Amino acid sequence: MTSSTGVDDSAQTSQREQWSGQLGFLVAAIGSAVGLGNIWRFPGVAYENGGGAFIVPYTIALLCAGIPVLFLDYALGHRFRGSAPAVFRRLSEKLEWLGWFQVLICFVIMTYYAVVVAWALRYTVFSVTKAWGDDAKGFFNNYIGLGEISAAGAPAYSATPVAGVIIPLLIVWVFGLVTIGLGVSKGVEKANKIFLPLLVIMFAALVVRALLLPGSGEGLDALFTPKWSALGDYRVWMAAFGQIFFSLSVAFGIMLTYSSYLKKRSNLVGTGLVAGFANSSFEILAGIGVFATLGYMAHVEGVNVSELDDIASVGLSFVTFPTVISQMPGGALFGVLFFASFSMAGLTSFISIIQVVAAGIGEKFNLDPMRASLAVGLPSAALSFILFGTSSGLYDLDVVDAFINNIGVVGSAIVMCVAVGWILRRTGLLARHLNAVSESSMVGLWWKVLIAGVVPLLLGYMFIQTFWSYATEGYAYTKSFEAVFGWGMLLLCAVGTAVLTLIPWRTPVDSFKPLDLDEHEEVK
Repeated sequence: MTSSTGVDDSAQTSQREQWSGQLGFLVAAIGSAVGLGNIWRFPGVAYENGGGAFIVPYTIALLCAGIPVLFLDYALGHRFRGSAPAVFRRLSEKLEWLGWFQVLICFVIMTYYAVVVAWALRYTVFSVTKAWGDDAKGFFNNYIGLGEISAAGAPAYSATPVAGVIIPLLIVWVFGLVTIGLGVSKGVEKANKIFLPLLVIMFAALVVRALLLPGSGEGLDALFTPKWSALGDYRVWMAAFGQIFFSLSVAFGIMLTYSSYLKKRSNLVGTGLVAGFANSSFEILAGIGVFATLGYMAHVEGVNVSELDDIASVGLSFVTFPTVISQMPGGALFGVLFFASFSMAGLTSFISIIQVVAAGIGEKFNLDPMRASLAVGLPSAALSFILFGTSSGLYDLDVVDAFINNIGVVGSAIVMCVAVGWILRRTGLLARHLNAVSESSMVGLWWKVLIAGVVPLLLGYMFIQTFWSYATEGYAYTKSFEAVFGWGMLLLCAVGTAVLTLIPWRTPVDSFKPLDLDEHEEVK
């Protein structure tokens, strides 16, 4: 098929890697969205923000922000068929920097994300013998090297490597780089087709086991009993939008990059709805499993669920759950199921983050998948060991994650929506594209209003509140520590963005011509 510009669209797309089909893309998209945050973040956020009542703002956030921005990512990636920098350059040359900013955000995220997955892998092995004994908290602190940090209450960077983290972290990086190096269909798609079904089966088994424990009902009551008064608190609504936003992996290049590998005729709207609701369904499932387990722990200790510690933090996975595993019949099997599921959820998300960076660098410098994977993976892996594989890794990770997500990712989303909706006024074109390639034509005025108005206003409010809070009150540590790992990481992303934007492309990025919608709609 030849477009109105005289360029053969099929010739252009045939040179780019593609998913084997719609199912391959859908599995990969769900695998990316279902990650560590679904298991340890959602249950705590829901519990702290109204319990059952949280489902109301959560559902509204999914429909009004999550799925619309997911559609935006899909439309941009599928129409302009490239890495994030290439897509935004094709949208407007002045926007290439936004693509590189998203690439740099993913570069930073993958340096610390790998460490948490490494912890989970190691704990899968620990679960066999319940190696933590009767002191899960002390064991975890010793395992990640917190004992090396001064007890003065002011954490500082430590270069002391943690021996027990090195091997699992190396395994995570080798898996990630080899998977990306094998390409989209042979690497990313096959890995997700194996790990995602295993994750669902294992986690479902874990939930069933948790529901059979004494006290599980009290745990579910704690999670789902609605606190309707919470709906009057704006912070509950912000928490809901934040959870949906980060959980779906939108607005920092992942879904945009994944959708660029789809064939021309792809049901973007249907796939987006399935991916969005599948992700939220898994979060609800995770909430049920986690709180049924916490109910059992509270039952054993003779306290209320509200009196338990570490419900909404890293400690939920690496302190609270090991404590439960030590107390319950068949705890070793339960532990293996939990941490293996946790690891697989992390690995499927991890490879999607690497793909964003590898695709951008590979396209910019004309590198094949394996060379691109090594070019981005080796320096990132080195930083991963140096910054987060040390005895201060947990503190370093906490600060970087907060600043990169709450300022970097949210800022990226705001710019993307404002640029598309107000400056370039491309929502009409992108809505038409979504409808033209999908089986239904449901994207219309409602979507344009949400992308151009509702989403940037809500996220803008979140961004201003967070930025002002971090700038004036700080996050949770000393100003000097946050200046390096918080503001410093954002500055690193900004500098890297500027440098990569200025470097000339070694591929004919500007020769691409998008799909001719008039012709495509006639075929449809």
